[in-house]
Amino acid sequence: MPDKTTIAIDPGYDRIGISVFEGKTLVHSECFETDKKKEFAERLVAVHKHVAAALKKYKPESLALETLFFSTNVKTAIKVSEARGVILLAAAQAGVSVCEYSPQAVKIAVTGSGNAPKEAVIRMVQKLVPLGAQKRLDDEYDAIALGLAHTATIRPS
Repeated sequence: MPDKTTIAIDPGYDRIGISVFEGKTLVHSECFETDKKKEFAERLVAVHKHVAAALKKYKPESLALETLFFSTNVKTAIKVSEARGVILLAAAQAGVSVCEYSPQAVKIAVTGSGNAPKEAVIRMVQKLVPLGAQKRLDDEYDAIALGLAHTATIRPS
């Protein structure tokens, strides 16, 4: 039986991190950026199209999505929440089940501490997954960490 494919997404409207795992092996990761010159609704359409294309390409059994971390910037939190909505829509349209994880749960899974700084998460991701020398943005590392947390919880069928 082949390993289950999962996609993990660090949501946003400016940038979204995406990682794809086959079983516990990372097979793809990226940071997708929307065009800052476009209207917000057009950026949401771009997020939806990109996620839908990834779901069609990789045909995952599940999608791991980070829950919203409510910051002091309410305007940004609302926009990220709306981006999460279009990601959830793409998953529903593709018939892919969604598992949600808080940022703290991801940090615990990857570093052992729910209060770990972003740098500690990045260091652990680099230790746990062979990534090569390519430069990556935080969003991509967050998606890989989310994928690691998710694949650690998958029960064999």
